[in-house]
Amino acid sequence: MGRVPRYALTFPGEPGSHRPQDVVVVKDTGMDGPGGHPVYADDSGIVRAEISDRGEVRMLASGGHQTPRTPVHAEAMP
Repeated sequence: MGRVPRYALTFPGEPGSHRPQDVVVVKDTGMDGPGGHPVYADDSGIVRAEISDRGEVRMLASGGHQTPRTPVHAEAMP
């Protein structure tokens, strides 16, 4: 199976609020992460994730003092 070009990552809304879930589209960067899987990033480069061929997501910090939230769902996109 080849690399998936894009994923839609769905993050939970803020705890205790009625805010909707956030969806961020990330694209293949052409790089591999520490686990050997493709790294995906949004257009700003702030949201970065390593996603395995089984859809397992490891969020990667893009700057200092960052604690990235883990998405509740990753959906492959064409």
